[in-house]
Amino acid sequence: MSVILLKEEEFPVIKQSSDYAIVAITKHGVALARSLHEKFSNSDLYYMNKFEVGDESSKGIQMFQGSVRMLFPALFPVYKGIIIVISLGAVVRMIAPLLKDKKTDPGIVVIDDKGEHVISVLSGHLGGANELTKEVAAAIDAKPIITTASDVQGTIAVDLFGQRFGWQWESADKLTPVSASVVNEEQIAVIQESGERNWWMYDTPLPNHIHLFTSIKEALEQQPQASLIVTHRLLNKEEEVILNNGVLYRPKVIVLGMGCNRGTSANEIEQVIKETLEELHFSMKSVKSIATIDLKKDEKGLIEVVNKYNWNFQVYTPSELNEIDIDQPSDTVYKYTGAYGVSEPAAKRYSGVDKLVLTKKKSGNVTISVAVMEFND
Repeated sequence: MSVILLKEEEFPVIKQSSDYAIVAITKHGVALARSLHEKFSNSDLYYMNKFEVGDESSKGIQMFQGSVRMLFPALFPVYKGIIIVISLGAVVRMIAPLLKDKKTDPGIVVIDDKGEHVISVLSGHLGGANELTKEVAAAIDAKPIITTASDVQGTIAVDLFGQRFGWQWESADKLTPVSASVVNEEQIAVIQESGERNWWMYDTPLPNHIHLFTSIKEALEQQPQASLIVTHRLLNKEEEVILNNGVLYRPKVIVLGMGCNRGTSANEIEQVIKETLEELHFSMKSVKSIATIDLKKDEKGLIEVVNKYNWNFQVYTPSELNEIDIDQPSDTVYKYTGAYGVSEPAAKRYSGVDKLVLTKKKSGNVTISVAVMEFND
């Protein structure tokens, strides 16, 4: 457990690993902040240690005790944006002594304790708080409040693209040049092979310089000046040229249906997952969930792997699994579990797809099926 002891005479030492910080100090605020943290992969979460639930260390959550006021001087210099689940008035009073210049102050966004409104407070334009407000509001289904007279340019915020869906960058190396290309209205390719389709949040059409493609090959033929690529696939060498001025995003679309013998180690489970995804040329960063039968809800190896990668862990009853049509029903599995299959129906039920990319591969003590979630336009 990482606990920050706040003393009046010194600022706390924090561990900054992302561009955005989320801060909460109430019971409801912490629940809201935890939910947002799971969706915003590029964020660090801070809350009071009296709301500890036990998984903070595995999830990289940092806790503090004492006045939250003493936390902000440590956060201000290192984060691009700070999302605060505290009343607006209290936030204004606490950050006022820290304000220096709109060119250097971080973007500040405030969320009310019920999660109904998300307010852009500071550095709306240069600090990106307006765009951050929209993304956060979309993530928690709240109303964005932006009061600047002229809003930011209606285009894609490259560093926030897909954050509310949990999309992760493969690398941040090209964020700055690609962002410059977007703002300067150069020819931009958005290549989307998987993931949520409703990422455009404006009422107006896409700007004329941004073009949509369904494959990298198709985009390369048009010779774009910059690219945003959304895919769960590992790129081959011919495709990697798109990354010369491109950012690769990993959407959370892979569902792993899994079964295992009792007591199977986390190392064996993890190794099977890695080998399987490598064989499929899929990215580990695009895994969303492990799904299995409720008999495995306390399986230590599965739980360790889920916690390590911060994946969802979904269990189903035998009757729920038997409702799913499967290609390889097993009377032997039914004899021991009450279900005619585990990995195959679990993957299908969670993902909502009828056809798996991999059906019931057995490896040692582990059985794995793989599904890719689909999203409508």
